[in-house]
Amino acid sequence: MSVTGLSATLPPAGLPGLDPSLSRLVDVDGTGMDAGRRRTWHVLDTGPALAERGITPAGTIVAVHGNPTWSYLWRALVGASLARAESDGAAWRVVAVDQLEMGFSERTEVRRTLAQRIADLAGLVDALGIRTPIVTIGHDWGGPVSLGWAVQHRERLAAVIALNTAVHHADGAPLPFALRVATARGMLAAGTTGTTAFLDTTLALADLDPAVRAAFRAPYATAGRRRGIGGFVADIPATAADESTPALRSMAEGLRTLDVPALLLRGPKDPVFGEEHLDDLVARLPHADVHRFEGAGHLMAEERPYADAVLDWLAENVVAGAAPAGSTADDAPDGPVPAPLWEALSARRDDDDVAVIDMATRVDGAPLRVSWRQLATRVEEIAAGLDALGVRAGDRVSLLVPPGPTLTAVLYACLRIGAIVVVADRGLGIRGLSRAVRGAVPDVVIGEVAGLAAARTLGWPGRRISAASLPAATGRALGVEASLAEVARAGRGRTLPAPPPVDADAAVLFTSGSTGPAKGVVYTHRQLSSLRDALAAHFAVGPDTGLVTGFAPFALLGPALGTRSATPDMDVSAPRTLTAAAVAAAVRASDARIVFLSPAAVRNVVATAGALTAADRTALEGVRTFLSTGAPVGTPLLRRAQELMPNATAHTPYGMTECLLVADVTLPGIQDAAASDDRGVCVGTPIGQGGVRISALDSEGRATGAPTTQAGITGEVVISAPHLKRGYFRLFLTDREARRDLDAFEGRWHRTGDVGHLDADGGLWIEGRLPHVITTADGPVTPVGVEQDLEAVPGVVRAAAVGVGPVGRQVVVAVVEREPGVRRAAVASPGLTEVARAATAQTLAAVLVVPALPTDIRHNSKIDRSRLAAWAERMLAGERPTAP
Repeated sequence: MSVTGLSATLPPAGLPGLDPSLSRLVDVDGTGMDAGRRRTWHVLDTGPALAERGITPAGTIVAVHGNPTWSYLWRALVGASLARAESDGAAWRVVAVDQLEMGFSERTEVRRTLAQRIADLAGLVDALGIRTPIVTIGHDWGGPVSLGWAVQHRERLAAVIALNTAVHHADGAPLPFALRVATARGMLAAGTTGTTAFLDTTLALADLDPAVRAAFRAPYATAGRRRGIGGFVADIPATAADESTPALRSMAEGLRTLDVPALLLRGPKDPVFGEEHLDDLVARLPHADVHRFEGAGHLMAEERPYADAVLDWLAENVVAGAAPAGSTADDAPDGPVPAPLWEALSARRDDDDVAVIDMATRVDGAPLRVSWRQLATRVEEIAAGLDALGVRAGDRVSLLVPPGPTLTAVLYACLRIGAIVVVADRGLGIRGLSRAVRGAVPDVVIGEVAGLAAARTLGWPGRRISAASLPAATGRALGVEASLAEVARAGRGRTLPAPPPVDADAAVLFTSGSTGPAKGVVYTHRQLSSLRDALAAHFAVGPDTGLVTGFAPFALLGPALGTRSATPDMDVSAPRTLTAAAVAAAVRASDARIVFLSPAAVRNVVATAGALTAADRTALEGVRTFLSTGAPVGTPLLRRAQELMPNATAHTPYGMTECLLVADVTLPGIQDAAASDDRGVCVGTPIGQGGVRISALDSEGRATGAPTTQAGITGEVVISAPHLKRGYFRLFLTDREARRDLDAFEGRWHRTGDVGHLDADGGLWIEGRLPHVITTADGPVTPVGVEQDLEAVPGVVRAAAVGVGPVGRQVVVAVVEREPGVRRAAVASPGLTEVARAATAQTLAAVLVVPALPTDIRHNSKIDRSRLAAWAERMLAGERPTAP
């Protein structure tokens, strides 16, 4: 059925996901330019359906679409709200409107500005007689309309929610490219009304089912019915002179004093509304809960389960009268205030002993050495210079500088003035790095030429500061306004601002992305200082200890610990480039007693040990503590590493970006554990004031059990520590899941996503990752124990155990690397299959061999089991063998 008239009408039957019984037409008295007329709206309204069921709603959600969609956009929210009401959940009436000139509402001759549309919505709300508390939700240009109503009717408001939208456009800033094209002279009428170009382009922003795409197109079959699309675009307030600019500005300023709970949901792959628009909204609604659905775009409501997120949030923040939006248990202080991270650096500011050694940078043929005096002076000058340039507490500063003296100075300078450092290493790859930096919306980017060039090419936000002094032409081309040398000169003699509060945000550190898109982990100053204190106490770090740091996260902690540190000659973004000789040279140069290495670095250090000289081996004999963290290290490899440092105690601390130190175990402890019947990797007992609990798995591999310290229970590892992160950056739903069912425990707790168990002595054993649990008909199977069995088979170098098939009925498939290697992926030979099956008590449906198992970029050691499982399923279905 094609709708061609201009009158309001009900949608045609058969639109997927739309219940026709919820559609109604409502006559409303016009207001403003429409005064004296009656206009007819089409709405989706669950109110009558709730009344028929005898259900009284807690309030009403007024949902406002943007351009060029219609109320169909909200069908998931409509359906989910009714389903919850019928299952005794919190009941909400949903009224999803078709704005006048749009959807199946009436077409008129009135030119509807933003102010008129806000007034239109107010008239509809009154005509429907909505008296209960109201929650507004808007998308695209429905955001300003719904928020405009909210600002003007605070007394009736319970909460506000917005999906991909904007409420402010800076004077002089260009419109997004897609809107510039749509509003260009000669294109507006043709692209929005005369043809379906604008509609088609918008619908192409998501991978829609053809029937769903047709449903969105249904109200816009003729040019007459598309006039509202063109009218919306024509009304975009792009300059101060535009008619709707005053209304937009009034609403935007009104948001600053709106104190009801707020939820902001965003799909980052949006060519219309960028991260800067979300950043502006957050500045106006600082108490808002924010979640970015990584990978989703402008039509996020069509790509992600937003409806459940909205209803869960309302249940917690409005119905239950929970804590104000934006406040969580993570905000609670963690006991006594620790000293600031820069205290040791300040204390040694008159000390000419060596603080930092960069083995990769040579000065007159020798490694670069920086004294405590030089480092402290540089930190203070850069800090004061950044302040002089207008960098303020709370500004985010993205650091695209490799570990070394420069990064150390800049990081401590930013922390000293309260700027929030954003650190995402090159190991994420250019796409991952770009996604991380853009998502953090930095106010300033400090980098070397490669990083600044990427920032320019990829359109990263923020002012630009170069690490090195650049030729004037290069600086202009990269948009650089100053070098660090110029910043330092500007700071000489200036008084530093007051230090930041201990519970202010200090850093956003991005995860490796090895188990999904990289997440920004937020640390406060208190938590970073607590990490330093836990590290110092557990490993007895003193002024003369000395550190060699071949693991990037710890490369910056030397000055905080008050001890000298050396970075080996290596590519820190590729740990496997570190050689044994480079470690020995760094130990010799720094007289270090502690060596930090990543697991991938350990592997190459052991592999290159044959190149060590007698002097190298003598230097390594002076090491007293050897640490490898970031991923499990096999016992044989750890033994070989310790043979190079024969007087050192080998430790493998367990941790993650969210909590860099959780537990610790020594090589003797690992060897003792090997004699037990426990399965997995023993990572020791909690460090310092940390705690560990286990949330048991159900039959579908979900962690639903109450977190316990009982031995022998396999489930998700749940941790607590003073140095545990505050939360994730703009990932409210991820934060909530990480804290699920943990409110009953004192302190701050976090679900790690790792699975394991506790032994009778309180030792923690890691058995894999939660997404990698194999749900067989006999119950959940964790992968690491099976992999350990397989890696004991002669000729097997590494193994992965993955699940193939539907949840609850999966079978276990082994994928192995072997020695000698294979050139192509294939089903294992009958002989290898037989030996592998005999090596483990777990039934194996198949054994596959590959040239190399896929691993993460940062650690080069975490096996991507999710990718392998999908590949193994294709292989076993008969697809042509390819590399996983």
